Amino acid sequence: MFIEVDQLNIHYKQTGEGRPIVMLHGWGTSLDLFDDLQQKLSNQFQVTSLDFPGFGASDDPSESWNVDQYTDFLEKFLQKLQITNPILIGHSFGGRVSIKYADRHQQGVHKIILIGSAGIKPKRKLDYYVKVYSYKTLKKVLSLPGINRYKDDIIAKYRGKAGSADYQNASRVMQQTLSKVVNEDLQNHMPNIKAPTLLIWGENDTATPVSDAKVMEQLIPNAGLAVIENATHYVFLEHKQRVAIIIDTFLEEDKGAV
Repeated sequence: MFIEVDQLNIHYKQTGEGRPIVMLHGWGTSLDLFDDLQQKLSNQFQVTSLDFPGFGASDDPSESWNVDQYTDFLEKFLQKLQITNPILIGHSFGGRVSIKYADRHQQGVHKIILIGSAGIKPKRKLDYYVKVYSYKTLKKVLSLPGINRYKDDIIAKYRGKAGSADYQNASRVMQQTLSKVVNEDLQNHMPNIKAPTLLIWGENDTATPVSDAKVMEQLIPNAGLAVIENATHYVFLEHKQRVAIIIDTFLEEDKGAV
């Protein structure tokens, strides 16, 4: 299904009946990754998953966005579908948006489930800063007279070598968006979250390590952490049944409610 939000065609899927759950995917993925979990939850809940602007079958935004703009979008999307007081399930980047939304709507989120959520600014290694600052220096050098006509081609080649896989696979608008969102630290929002929060993490997650989850558990007032061994950033795909049981237990009292 598609719905128009601020002149963007947004792809979404809605199944089941009951208290609303909204599932928010991670960077570079789409709602399809939630298929199995959505099917299970739809037995007791109304479940809505969506492709964020710039991902899956949804339109790209016309300019680069930050986390606030994605949160603005989510507000409008939920209003259009008349979804109120949802349970939010956010994986990775979807967790970022969940955290911001829950801070803005402290009485308007029933519960939150963060799976390998981003939101803690990553600790960078030296090679990261070398790439960043050498890239900035490169741009200055290539702006000098006689060289600048080759600037775009050379920078494009350099970015292809220095950028992450996510960065290389994104459109230019989404590359700029990634640069904005990845460096935003959301720790200041976490103490403001009122909703009961479940954190689900893979023990071997390298994208958002368990140390991030432990910080979130301390900062979010009503949070509990479940760490699953032999699992990575995509714990909900690697251990589908176990994750489904943990979520089912957390949402037991909400089944069939409207």
